[in-house]
Amino acid sequence: MERKKLIVLIGSVLTIIVLIVCSLQTKDQTPKNVYQVYLDGEVIGLVENKDELLNLINEEQQDIKDTYNVDQVYPPNGFDIEEYITYDDNITSAGNIYQKIKDQSDFTVEGYVVTITSPATENEEEKVTKIYVLDDDIYYEAEQNFIHAFVDEETYNAYITNTQEEIKDVGSIIKHMEFEETVTVKEAYISVEEKIFTDADELTQYLLYGTTEKTSSYVVQQGDTLASIAEASKLNVRELIIANPKFRSENAVLAIGETLQNSLINPILTLYQEVRVTEDVEQAYTKQTVVDNSLGYNETKVTQTGVTGLERITQEIRIINGERAQDANVISSVTIREAVDEITAVGPTYNPINSWTNNGGHGGVIDTGLSWSWPTNTPYIITTDYEYRWGSFHEALDISGTGFGSPIYAARAGEVVEVYSSCANYGWYGSMCGGSYGNYIVVRHDNNYYTMYAHLTSNLLVSVGSQVSQGQQIGYMGSSGSSTGTHLHFGFSVGWPHHGGTWYSPWSLY
Repeated sequence: MERKKLIVLIGSVLTIIVLIVCSLQTKDQTPKNVYQVYLDGEVIGLVENKDELLNLINEEQQDIKDTYNVDQVYPPNGFDIEEYITYDDNITSAGNIYQKIKDQSDFTVEGYVVTITSPATENEEEKVTKIYVLDDDIYYEAEQNFIHAFVDEETYNAYITNTQEEIKDVGSIIKHMEFEETVTVKEAYISVEEKIFTDADELTQYLLYGTTEKTSSYVVQQGDTLASIAEASKLNVRELIIANPKFRSENAVLAIGETLQNSLINPILTLYQEVRVTEDVEQAYTKQTVVDNSLGYNETKVTQTGVTGLERITQEIRIINGERAQDANVISSVTIREAVDEITAVGPTYNPINSWTNNGGHGGVIDTGLSWSWPTNTPYIITTDYEYRWGSFHEALDISGTGFGSPIYAARAGEVVEVYSSCANYGWYGSMCGGSYGNYIVVRHDNNYYTMYAHLTSNLLVSVGSQVSQGQQIGYMGSSGSSTGTHLHFGFSVGWPHHGGTWYSPWSLY
């Protein structure tokens, strides 16, 4: 009996299943053409009308339109919509889909992405910077403004039109110019959450300073010069002129009340130039002292006036964002005037008194009252003076032009007290080998004076304890340590350098 009831129950269930299947089969099986919406690869719903959704996105973003002065706002990057055939009745309204998109991502406007790629080097990885602009003309105008901060418009136009005049006596011509970075400009949909540049002047500031924040400025006072403003701003004059490209000369006339930018630049781009220059370069005269027994205590008398030499030097130099590299490739040199030594007669009891002023950790000019020799061959080029450079004070002279491996001489007799010779002959900017000095020599002279010779090749000719005479060769010019080219970093200190001594201008010696 129980068995019969079980059979009846099973039959009833089967009957119900058949009825359900038949019922389903009688429904409308016509497929629907709808649109499946994706965001970042995930399905967020189905909509019946694609245009309704896109129009809703555009119409609801009036604030974005007003901010960027555009007529159309677009879905986020990562948005996709595809036609889809389904039997599913679960269709979402365009309003609901819009709200999901708004909650999950950012809308976009049509513009351009500028990609600046710095090539990888032995010491740095590739660096990619992206800049977003509403119109590509904004970038190209800013790029021209950036170039003109370093090269005046007339010179630049002559270069790109191949109409530069050949050098007759003195002057310069640009042999080659390019950005070290690769720059691409492509149309794209840009998220409104990105910084989108709409003004060429603002973008110019970003390219020069690496920031859109307000930079420091200075209001010209009576008696100011570009040199005095640069010194007070801890810049050299070239750096101040780059920040204020309307001035092209250190002797430019300033108007009282005029505002100058006086921040150190931190460029996004690197403008590289190869320039041939012919210029008249002064060559220092040396000072000599001779004892005259007829003179009294601490009495001195100049018996021969010193005269600087003058060389007309043609050189090829590299200029990187307005600052010349530390090397100089001399092509030719003609002597216009020979240097004449200054000779001072001194009494037999002469003892020079050191008197100088200290200026923020580096000294001014000091009368050493002694004779000194120049530490390189001639003719030479001063590629960086005793001045501010790159945000700090350069407490030495960078001397170049005599070539890699050329002799370096002791400026005066003394004892070698410090050497370093473990660096490669060629370094790079930022290298800390030898404390950034590369291979170097420090010589102690009488009166507690010291001279330093840095960025040498590793094959030094002296060691600690060596006694050297004035004019004796002690090493070779190199490019070791933190260096952008072959040169000698020549420093002069009262007291042992980095052991309590104070740097002074090496021009004090000549």
